[in-house]
Amino acid sequence: MDLDALLYHYFGTEALETLDEAAIDSGLERLRIDFGTERESSRRFALWVLLHSLGAAPDPATAFKDARERQAAENYARAADQLGRDS
Repeated sequence: MDLDALLYHYFGTEALETLDEAAIDSGLERLRIDFGTERESSRRFALWVLLHSLGAAPDPATAFKDARERQAAENYARAADQLGRDS
């Protein structure tokens, strides 16, 4: 999945900093709906990663029933949080 394409699909732009709060909330709602209805695991994980990067991801324990996917999400979240602290 291409990040710019995802941002454009959900938010109408790749430049989120140009959006007001209502536009961001609307895009996040569409993204959450697609995450909740997506059945293909790699696409679902990519949507979760995007939600996580925007601070809106559900907890991996509730988001992923499959133990491997849940563990991958937990590992990703830990790594992303560590990068955020190191920056």
